[in-house]
Amino acid sequence: MDLINLSPAAEAALQRLEQNGFEAYAVGGCVRDSLLGRTPNDWDLTTNARPEEILACFPDCRTMETGRRHGTITVLWEGEPLEITTYRRDGAYADNRHPVQVTFSDTVEDDLARRDFTVNAMAYHPGRGLCDPFGGKKDLRGRVIRCVGEPVTRFCEDGLRILRAVRFAATLEFAIDPDTANAVRDCRALLDNIARERVRIEWDKLLLGAGAVPVLRAFPEIVGQIFPEVTPCFGFAQNSRYHCFDVWEHTLAALEYAKADLIVRLALFFHDIGKPAVYREDACGGHFPAHAKVSVELAQAAMERLRYDRDTTARVLALVREHDIPLPTQEKGVRRLMMRFDDADIARLLEIQRCDRLAHHPDFRDLPQEWYALPATVEKLRAEHACLSLRDLAVNGRDLMALGIPAGREVGRILQELLDAVVDGNLENEKKTLLAEAEIRKKEKV
Repeated sequence: MDLINLSPAAEAALQRLEQNGFEAYAVGGCVRDSLLGRTPNDWDLTTNARPEEILACFPDCRTMETGRRHGTITVLWEGEPLEITTYRRDGAYADNRHPVQVTFSDTVEDDLARRDFTVNAMAYHPGRGLCDPFGGKKDLRGRVIRCVGEPVTRFCEDGLRILRAVRFAATLEFAIDPDTANAVRDCRALLDNIARERVRIEWDKLLLGAGAVPVLRAFPEIVGQIFPEVTPCFGFAQNSRYHCFDVWEHTLAALEYAKADLIVRLALFFHDIGKPAVYREDACGGHFPAHAKVSVELAQAAMERLRYDRDTTARVLALVREHDIPLPTQEKGVRRLMMRFDDADIARLLEIQRCDRLAHHPDFRDLPQEWYALPATVEKLRAEHACLSLRDLAVNGRDLMALGIPAGREVGRILQELLDAVVDGNLENEKKTLLAEAEIRKKEKV
C-alpha cells in the first residue's frame, strides 16, 4: 500500500472527521506531490460531511466559510490552513469557470470525477490507502498530464484548465497526453473568458517551471493567445551572422539558460518582441534598429493587460529597455548604471545579457570583459558609499536656500547639477566644495 506522510494538521483533521462518523481523505495536489516525493505546499481534504457538519466538527478551531456555496470550509488547525470540501458533483458550467449548480455527494469517486487531470484526481487515507479511479498513479509514473474524462468537456467547464495543463507540464516536466494536447490547442480561445489576474498567476508559474522551454516550444498557440504581441516572432528569420535562430527560437534559447527569477524570465520573454516591427535589411543582412524601444512598448501593453503590479512592470521594462546596452568600463559609467538600477537589477541585467549572448550564433557567444569586471566595481563603489542619489549628497535643499537660492524648481535644478557633477567625478562630495559650486551656479543664473 502507498504510504504518504500527512502533515500533523491534516492527519489530525482526518481523525477528527472520522471520529465524528464521517469519511475523509487528503486529495488533489498534496497527494500528487507526496507520491512524487515532494513536500506539499498545503493540504486539502475531502469528506462526505456537509459544510455545516464540517463546522460542527471543529468548534475549537478558527474557521472561514471561504467557499461554502461549493462546499468548502477552511479550518485553521494550529496555524495551518486546511481546505475541507464536501464530496460533490458539478452541474453545467455557464461561464467556462463556475458550475451553475453543485450537488453534494456521498462518494469520493464522484468528487474525483469532477477534477481536472488524473494526477490531481487521487485521494488518500492512512487506513484505506490510495483511491485512484482514473489512473493518476500510472500517469505519474509515465510523467503524463491527462484530463479526467473527455478533454474538451473538462476545458469547456473551466477554461483556465487549458493553461493549467501546460503549467503542470512545465513545472513537473511532464508530457501532455495527445488527446489532451489537441484539446488545449482547439479550446485555447476559452482563455479569453478568464480573469486576467488568474491567467497571470498560471503564466508566471509556467514561466518559472524547469520544463518551461519545451512546453512553450510545443504550444506557441497558447503563448499567442495570451500574448498576441509575440506571434510575429514565430518563425521570423533574423538573417544576421550574429544569430543562428529565428526571433522566437532565440527567445526560447535565452530562456533555457535563465535562472528561475520571474523578473529575469519575463524580461527575456519580452526582450526581442519588437524586432519584427523594425526589421531592416541591407547587403550586410538583417538589422533591428531601436528594437528595444518597441519591445518595451509591446511588453508594457501586455503586462498592463495581465495586471502585473507596478514594481514588477517597472523592473521588467527597464531591463528590456537596456538589455543590450554596452556595459560601462569606467567607474563614472558604473555609477550612472547604479543610479538607474539597484544591485538586484544589475545582477539581473548581467544574467539577461549572459542568456542573450549564449543564444547567439556560436561564434558570438563570448561575453565581454566588462561583464566579468562589473560586479567587482559595483561592490567597490558600495563599500566606498559612492554618491548615487540626492540623499547621498553632502548638501540638501535647506543648505541651498540658506545661500539665497529660491525654494522650488531652482533648488531642485542646482541639486541635480551638483549630483551629476559628483557622479561624473568632477566634484568631491564635500559640503564646502558643493556650497561653493552652488554659489557659482546661483550667480550664473542671475
